[in-house]
Amino acid sequence: MQLTHTEENYLKVVYKLSNSGQQPVSTTSLAEALGISPAAITDMIQRMHKKGLLSYQKYQGVNISDVGKEHVMQVLRRRRLWEVFLVKKLNFTWDAIQAMVEELEHIQSNTLIQQLDTYLDHPTHSPHGEPIPDMRGEMKTEVQVTLSQFAIGQKGVLLAVKDDTAAFLQYLNKRGIYLGATIEVLENIPFDQSLDVRIDGEKLINIPLKASDNLLMVSA
Repeated sequence: MQLTHTEENYLKVVYKLSNSGQQPVSTTSLAEALGISPAAITDMIQRMHKKGLLSYQKYQGVNISDVGKEHVMQVLRRRRLWEVFLVKKLNFTWDAIQAMVEELEHIQSNTLIQQLDTYLDHPTHSPHGEPIPDMRGEMKTEVQVTLSQFAIGQKGVLLAVKDDTAAFLQYLNKRGIYLGATIEVLENIPFDQSLDVRIDGEKLINIPLKASDNLLMVSA
């Protein structure tokens, strides 16, 4: 089944808001995320429900179907491979590729994506630390917790970011925070719940709660 760009974008958003299909999403939440009126949202999800891409019941919200998951995994695979290509091969910074991958992720050529995967030597994660689905739509997941959940004295490695907007990535760049960085929590500031941390055993900085909640870590 060949999907339109709009259908693929709907699947991505529903997949994300539903926590990978674990809970239904309200049409209001979907409308806010996509910046579209609730009436237009309802019309679109009803059409996608008839195609078997989404499951929808009035007043009970919308969720992604098994068929929809298969499609969204391929969209994510294409997106994340293109992200690796742009950052690793064309030397774009990880905060400058959002608009480009929004276009590239919709190129539906299995041959092209397989060749791209081979050319990149089969990467497992995007530049933002997100796992890349394989050609079967399967991807490995790792147990990760946010930096905000770390205890004083705990040390870990930054594996991924929840917020991949350019503004947040630029913020991380300016603070010297990058994927693979070792971060040690030195103190939790009760007033604002910010963290004093040490980066790579050297640099001392303070990280606000909004930022630490978006840094996904694995204990070192």
